[in-house]
Order: sequence, then C-alpha cells, then structure tokens
Amino acid sequence: MKNTVIIIPTRLGAKRFPNKPLAIINGLPMIVHVLNRAKESKVGEVLVATPDNKIADLIVKNGGQVILTKDDHASGSDRVHEAYTKRFKDSMDLIINLQGDMPNIKPNSISKLAKLMHINDCDIGTLACLIKNENEVVDPNIVKVCVEKGLKNDNFIDAKDFFRLKKDLNTKNIYHHIGIYAFTKTALTKYVNFSRSKLEIERKLEQMRAMENNLVIKVGLIDTAPLGVDTEEDLNKVSKEMNQI
Repeated sequence: MKNTVIIIPTRLGAKRFPNKPLAIINGLPMIVHVLNRAKESKVGEVLVATPDNKIADLIVKNGGQVILTKDDHASGSDRVHEAYTKRFKDSMDLIINLQGDMPNIKPNSISKLAKLMHINDCDIGTLACLIKNENEVVDPNIVKVCVEKGLKNDNFIDAKDFFRLKKDLNTKNIYHHIGIYAFTKTALTKYVNFSRSKLEIERKLEQMRAMENNLVIKVGLIDTAPLGVDTEEDLNKVSKEMNQI
C-alpha cells in the first residue's frame, strides 16, 4: 500500500463567498465537516493547508493538523504542494487534494480514488459522476469532464478535456467532474513547476495546467456528486441535504 496523505487547501479570501470555510452547517464550520469526512476515509494522514490563522486555530481546536502557507498561490494544488513539502519533504507516494467546499463528500469516494491510484499507473486521478439532466450540462458552475470511453464502477479512464461550457457539445462520455485530485509525488512536483497555462486561466480550471503539459489524468466513477459550496444558495442546499442524513 502506498503512503498517502490528504491535504485540504482552504482560505478565507474567496471572492464570491468570503469567509466560506467558516460557514456553519449543522452547528459546525464547513471546513470542519470536510476535515471529518477526510478522516473517516481512513486512507492516511489528513492536513489542512491555509494562509489564515483563524482557520488554523479552528482546525486545531477540532482535533486536526494544519500547515500555514503563503497567501498568493495560483491554485489549491500549489498550496497543497507547499504544505506537503513542509510536512513530509518527499516521504509520501500519493497526495490527495480535497477541496474544502465539499462538506458532504462521502468518505468511501475518497477511499475509492486512493484505491484506483494504488492499482493503476497515471500521474493524477480524479472522480466524476453521471450528469443528472440538461440543466447540469449548461450550468457553468458545474465542471464537466470528457473521457475516452464510458465510465463504469471498476474502471479508471483517461480524461480528454475539462470544461464548464462548450459549443456543439456531443454529450457522449461527458460526466459531472468532482473536485478532488490524487497526485503522485512526482506529478505534483512537475505540476507546480509548470507556469499557469492558457486554458487554466481562461477556464479557471487548475487541472488544465496538467492537461496542457501532457500529464495523464484518469477518472473514476462514483454514484453521486457531493454538493460544492460557492454561494449562499449552495450553502442552504447542502445544509438541507445534510440535515436529512
């Protein structure tokens, strides 16, 4: 079994939803829910990477580990790399970047990604689920991934493209992308040494930097999409869903 760490990059300064990690869901800040889901996956050590002392104090208070990072990273994966090198130097084989705005991600989704990375050869792994309806296809807040062939429960397929909207879209082999990435240590180091790419900037999708530099990203299938929180409306949705669990 490969040595694995989950690192959750988070900060207070999101433009669309300032102080988002501190938003309360069922009595706990959102970032604490994500921390707990990561721990429940039992795939390895869990760290939160943040430039903000307020988040750091909160994580420690709730029994988590934290690494303080620089404030000016271009992407969450850049922040993950700083935390990884500070804490582990080069001692982990697999580094999972779990975004801090998915409080209802299933722990078994995280562990499935780790398992797929353990038994397959690729640079980066991620997850996707079926698109539910036409509204998701045309929603720019939902990132889509196109893969080489249809996803099944037990396969891990090369990604061809990631996008928010696309003209003349053929929806064959298009899925709802989930914001979690598993990097080999070599791939993560390569990623952060590449300059920000054209499509990364245009689409506001950090994975395009990897795609445009020929790193292989494979995609696994999970049954449902965790609700990402980008707005107050999203927060209300996820709060209602988590109240029903």
